[in-house]
Amino acid sequence: MAEAYIVDGVRTPFGKRKGILKDVRPDDLAAVTLKQLVDRTHVDPHDVEDVRLGCVTQVGEQGYNIGRLAPLIAGFPVEVPGTTVNRMCASSLETVNQAAQAIKADMHDVVIAAGVESMTRVPMGSDGSSFSDQLLAQYNIVPQGISAEMIAAKWHLTREELDRYSYESHMRAVAAQNAHFFDKETFAVEVRGEDGQMHEVRQDEGPRADTTMEKMASLRLPFKPDGVVTAGSSSQISDGASALLMASEQAVRQHGFTPRARIVAMAVVGVDPVIMLTGPIPATRKVLDKAGLRFDDIDVFEVNEAFASVVLAWGQEYHPDWNKVNVNGGAIALGHPLGASGGRLVLTALNQLEATQGRYGLITMCIGWGMAVATIIERV
Repeated sequence: MAEAYIVDGVRTPFGKRKGILKDVRPDDLAAVTLKQLVDRTHVDPHDVEDVRLGCVTQVGEQGYNIGRLAPLIAGFPVEVPGTTVNRMCASSLETVNQAAQAIKADMHDVVIAAGVESMTRVPMGSDGSSFSDQLLAQYNIVPQGISAEMIAAKWHLTREELDRYSYESHMRAVAAQNAHFFDKETFAVEVRGEDGQMHEVRQDEGPRADTTMEKMASLRLPFKPDGVVTAGSSSQISDGASALLMASEQAVRQHGFTPRARIVAMAVVGVDPVIMLTGPIPATRKVLDKAGLRFDDIDVFEVNEAFASVVLAWGQEYHPDWNKVNVNGGAIALGHPLGASGGRLVLTALNQLEATQGRYGLITMCIGWGMAVATIIERV
């Protein structure tokens, strides 16, 4: 089967809700990210055969097939098609996998896998209304925070363990920022400040250098009065965009690309839609089986920090070397702009592989209503 390569990728800094990116439309934010990808890779937009853009809440400024509109805003030729993909929190990891599938199937040679979400301008959940009575007769659908509490109870996770993990996420992210680790994957976005002047935004807004375990312990319990999950042990509501250029071996030769990684294996799973967020556990097993690899073969893990309980439950099942897991922090610190996060995870995993001369990276994300996506990449 044909190989699918990641040539390169880029993302915006991630902004907090009502933060640094609050005044930027998501279609414009995706467009400037696509422009940056073109500048970085020197790909001729005429050679792009499809743009697949992940976005969860596809209404308002994220409606009208934003996957088509963003490339038009970016100045791509009208002949370049685009589509919008919703695999909920893993939408842009799904676009990476879909791009790889199209390349491996010899359908396309050059595809952009992207994602965007402005959770400030398009509130999460505004694309739905009520659940079907027939669904509710079968499943007691609950908010994800309750699912995170259910996971904590099932795996006997304490408040202190969740707070400690979340604190470490911030400390790792701050250390990575101080070491300029994210500079390789982010670019400066121009935004208009409160003073009316244009300013460049260069860093993720979420990491808190001043947080402490005491501050973590003082946070209230929003989901369950006698629970253990707080806003501090949950992913941040964020704004951001990401984009990766994917290519076949033939396109790599033809266009003179220098690929950074190849896609080794992909998997998607379904799990119980009530506890909902346990999917990374079977997805990890499934993608390793598809790759013919062992858990110990993986040098870098990016397990999306939707909630601290999700990652710690996964850890109880696999007993990883935690120095290989979310080494540079995760969504608890960096933020989780739903449609864009998968691309960020792939880029961060790839940059960590290159920094440590590792070979394999495994990326996995839980998803609402009980699913997960997993992808293994190999540094080349």
